[in-house]
Amino acid sequence: MTRIISGFAGSLTLSVPRSGTRPTSDRVREAIFSALDARDAVTGTRVVDLYAGSGALGLEAASRGARVVTLVENGFGAAQSCRKNADAVKRAAPQGSDLTIKVAAQAVQTFLAATPDGFDVVFIDPPYELGETELTHNLAALVPLLSDDALVIVERSSRSPEPTWGQGLERERSKNYGDTTVWYAGPVAPTSD
Repeated sequence: MTRIISGFAGSLTLSVPRSGTRPTSDRVREAIFSALDARDAVTGTRVVDLYAGSGALGLEAASRGARVVTLVENGFGAAQSCRKNADAVKRAAPQGSDLTIKVAAQAVQTFLAATPDGFDVVFIDPPYELGETELTHNLAALVPLLSDDALVIVERSSRSPEPTWGQGLERERSKNYGDTTVWYAGPVAPTSD
């Protein structure tokens, strides 16, 4: 069972697609959000959850105070779950909340090439079988969409190599959780001449 851990929608059970997704465990989600909370990196932010699956990461951010959350999911069943879960979280939001949750039912590369939005927090939790080349392209496409102090969180199999960050992103740290490694990165700070 996948649920929202904390915030206004805490304990809300989420719909999970029958197949084709690998939901982030509660333990890993709790660790990610503890790190984000320690940095006060969620409240009032613009969040995108790429390869959203059920939308658990993005919707956890919404429950904890993100202002705009976009769930990007290409799989038909998973996109339906995202919509259902987004509606449930919006219904749980405090009255008068200006929370916006959008579901983009399209491929990640298509979304990144077309979106005019910018982001403060990015979750990338692709299927473990996603190739490193595609992940590298996703990271490169993200760079112009990031705020100066954005945080990019990539979840991969612990057997996968470190993502290739390319120009514009640099690794801050990583943490292993059994079969899962979570990588944290941010935009490269501009150099002053």
